[in-house]
Order: sequence, then C-alpha cells, then structure tokens
Amino acid sequence: MELLFITLGGVILGLIARYALPNRDRHGVVVVPAIGAAVAAVVWVVLTWAGLPWDGGWIWAISLVVTAVAVVVADVLIGRRRKERDEVRLQQLLTGRVAA
Repeated sequence: MELLFITLGGVILGLIARYALPNRDRHGVVVVPAIGAAVAAVVWVVLTWAGLPWDGGWIWAISLVVTAVAVVVADVLIGRRRKERDEVRLQQLLTGRVAA
C-alpha cells in the first residue's frame, strides 16, 4: 500500500514540475508525471531492499527528494533537447534540405 502512496506522490511531484517549469510546451502532458511515478517507485523498492523500514521517515524523505530532483532534471533536459531539435528541423525546412 505504501508503494501505491509513494507512486502517487511521484505523479504529484511530476505534475507540479510540469506546470511550474517553463518547458511544458515541449513535451507531452504525461511524460514528466510518468517519470515521477517510475522514479518514486524504483527508489522506494531499492530503499526497501536496502533495509529501510517502510514505516520510517527516511524512506519517504529520500524517495520524494530523489523524485523531485529527477522530474526537474528530466523536464529541463527534455525541453532543452526538444528545442534544439525543433530549431534544427526548422532550418532544414527553410533551406529545403529535408531528410525523410
């Protein structure tokens, strides 16, 4: 049950990052929340395997902080990469050098 809650927390952090950061027009609506859910679940499971108790505070804090950092980094990197590729594609279209 706690895995479900931490995954939901990852989705919420992803939604916050999606709408708080400036690159929301450069990726899909569900991309960053999905990354948040996946990172939160994986970090939680790894920390559980490492022996942290699921009812302790550290597992929650570490999972949510790592997830928050991951969604911010993902949003920035995806947005930056997409902007670069869009500019390259626009120049290709303007100059007539369109690759299929």
